Amino acid sequence: MDSGGDGTMTLAFEFEALQALADPNAVFDDARQWTKYVGVLSDEPTYVVTNFTRKRRLRQDFFSGPRGVDESLDNVRDQFDTDRHVFIGTTEEDRATAETHGWEYLDIEEAAEFAEWELGEETEDDPFEAETRDDWP
Repeated sequence: MDSGGDGTMTLAFEFEALQALADPNAVFDDARQWTKYVGVLSDEPTYVVTNFTRKRRLRQDFFSGPRGVDESLDNVRDQFDTDRHVFIGTTEEDRATAETHGWEYLDIEEAAEFAEWELGEETEDDPFEAETRDDWP
């Protein structure tokens, strides 16, 4: 994916889009080559997003915290002054939200194709979930 400039883009992933990636850490590392800021926005509770990103060692420049996506898009745009603000999501609702707040929108499948990111398979098993032990009370 080309930002159209050298580090002049703020890139935000909607949480479900981030979860759709096979290797979110590799995607963040790649995105840092052509963006200035990258982060995660979600309507999920903060601890859900924080738990996911910590387990995968994702270094975010911003996240929505207790705010939802709507409010966060405005706050991020105000705090991170770049030429472009791109929101990657999964639904038409995500597209409408991005456009309402003046962000460009890309569906995760489009973004993955352009940037050559691998999408993960839909599975209920979380490879980073705590292991269970038979010998533990």
